[in-house]
Amino acid sequence: MRVSASLLQHGKKMIDKYSLYVPTSGVFPKGYKVGSIASGVKKGNALDLGILVNTNKTRKSAAAAVFTTNKFKAAPVVTSKNVLDTTGGVDIDAIVVNSGCANSVTGELGMSDAKAMIDVVNGKLGKENSTLVMSTGVIGQRLQMDKISKGIKDIFEKDMFGNDFNAWLNIARSINTTDTFPKLVSKKFTIANGKEYTLVGMAKGAGMICPNMATLLGYFVTDLPIASSALQKMLRYATDRSFNCISVDGDMSTNDTICMIANGAVDTPEVNEHSPEYEQVQSQVTEFAQQLAQLVVRDGEGSTKFVTVNVENAFSFEDAKIIAESISNSMLVKTALYGQDANWGRILCAIGYAKLDNLKSLDTDKISLSFIATDNSEPKELKLIVNGVPQLNVDEERAAEILALNDLEVRVNLKTGSETAQFWTCDLSHEYVTINGDYRS
Repeated sequence: MRVSASLLQHGKKMIDKYSLYVPTSGVFPKGYKVGSIASGVKKGNALDLGILVNTNKTRKSAAAAVFTTNKFKAAPVVTSKNVLDTTGGVDIDAIVVNSGCANSVTGELGMSDAKAMIDVVNGKLGKENSTLVMSTGVIGQRLQMDKISKGIKDIFEKDMFGNDFNAWLNIARSINTTDTFPKLVSKKFTIANGKEYTLVGMAKGAGMICPNMATLLGYFVTDLPIASSALQKMLRYATDRSFNCISVDGDMSTNDTICMIANGAVDTPEVNEHSPEYEQVQSQVTEFAQQLAQLVVRDGEGSTKFVTVNVENAFSFEDAKIIAESISNSMLVKTALYGQDANWGRILCAIGYAKLDNLKSLDTDKISLSFIATDNSEPKELKLIVNGVPQLNVDEERAAEILALNDLEVRVNLKTGSETAQFWTCDLSHEYVTINGDYRS
């Protein structure tokens, strides 16, 4: 059998991404266990169902979530939101996630299926309103509930849970769709009182990535005790500066969800909005979320470049973010970056049509635009526009060198204030069309 050159190249990219971005070890929080299984929804005996359970009984857990703003909200989004509204985010002890079917635009039957998934888990836990549900995959198809229900029962009844590295890596694999690698991040932190806690997070996503107050699927868990109201505020802040600052293709899913559980297994006072540790923990969660969100962009469908868009010295953070997003979503900018074409006019155009409420952040006589090299070569900064004036003698050879890098930065200095925002995006290649042209097959 002959194998096409493009398929071989795609396989090489997958191997490279595994070696670069998939961890070989990790640190994991106290009081959790995770399990995964191939329920048969996906072909080829691929993992497609995962369950996370809080086992700590010394304190009630806290949970929070940020959901898609897509008008066609999938059944699992509506169901999980109802659980959080009913419980106030208190005493949530499990998350169940399936891949291969999004259970979206499936009407009342889809709602019944989502509830059935959490009912099976709640039954195994012996509790009510204790489980959140997520689904990802093809839109408009019913869940194969016979396979999923059996899979959930098998994970519990055959005790397929663990808290070691392989167990966590496998549950990260179980939520993948077009991803080329599982996205798993873990880290220990120390708060001001000297207590150490652990964060672990996983996400799936490679396409349909351009969220608005939510994104893809992802969840974090920690053994630090955090009040549910503080956790919601913290997660929204972190999401707005991480998962809401990424773009692959400008599309927002019907299922996008980020959630977080804090089970309080670490013996330390509960963190609330007024705790001296609050801002420190919020900053650590944000940094952690940014690391995980960037992995989603690095796995962008068909992408060859990871691009950081820095918008500096804006009048407001909101304006800086809107401008950064406008650049990151531009198909013309993305294709120019793929073709290694230093067409800065496309970037300037995207800034000009950014949906700003006013022009307090944008003064055409002050703006500067540069490409920044990420490989420590010199000159590091290639200036394209300075104080609104295009540079006439741009070094095209140097521009080509910078744009040939796998990682690159676009820097915009507005000089109208002191606020800064970052967006992370990727280029748009021929392979993106190939992947999405036959997604359902």
